[in-house]
Amino acid sequence: MWTLFHKFGSPPWLYRLSGSILRWLLPISLLALAMGVGWGLLFTAPDFRQGNSYRIIYIHVPAAVVALAGYYVMAIAGGISLIWKMKMADVAMHAAAPVGAALTFIALLTGAVWGKPTWGTWWVWDARITSMLILLFLYLGVMALYEAFDNKAAAARACAILSLVGTVNIPIIYKSVDWWYSLHQPASIKFTGESTIDPSMLYPLLLSIIAFYALFTCCLLANMRAEILQRERRTGWVQRLASENH
Repeated sequence: MWTLFHKFGSPPWLYRLSGSILRWLLPISLLALAMGVGWGLLFTAPDFRQGNSYRIIYIHVPAAVVALAGYYVMAIAGGISLIWKMKMADVAMHAAAPVGAALTFIALLTGAVWGKPTWGTWWVWDARITSMLILLFLYLGVMALYEAFDNKAAAARACAILSLVGTVNIPIIYKSVDWWYSLHQPASIKFTGESTIDPSMLYPLLLSIIAFYALFTCCLLANMRAEILQRERRTGWVQRLASENH
């Protein structure tokens, strides 16, 4: 296990591994996404209260769930970077930020679209929505902080610290609907206790969540590969790779 951990610090090994994973994971991700979202949008029954407007749940919830998980990925990579000084952890942290920011934006946008027919307004300063907005700012902050430093080692340390500090916001997002009065509905999927969503609606939602996780992984690996090539562009293995592809 320790040997495998050290292998992740090797740019050529990680580049080859990520390429192998992407070759089979990307088509599976796209197929699962089409099946889950298509199933939810086209074939599930209307909700007895919200009608067809609830169908945006098949994009909104997966984007929100994976945006939160993506922040943990970024923070864990930041912690590894601080403790073990592993450059590939810096790469993972930097690569996760734009993907997480995009997912958070999608979650906020689809939440606004869903909120208009449900609440009668596009936006309220609800605890869940506000804490998700803070999550977007944290992702953007990591991206901006990385670009603000000419010294990338210093940039990585600053981003890692911000990522770790920002993890405080994640449990706030999860528990906001329980801790404060909120217009946002409680979680429909529960790991402890009975879920409040009908199985005919639940199964395509679970498939969509899995697809979003897989797609996040694909985007993360693609970003990491691009970052590795940028960092290692003067090394012999990258130059050999470039010559082989011409």
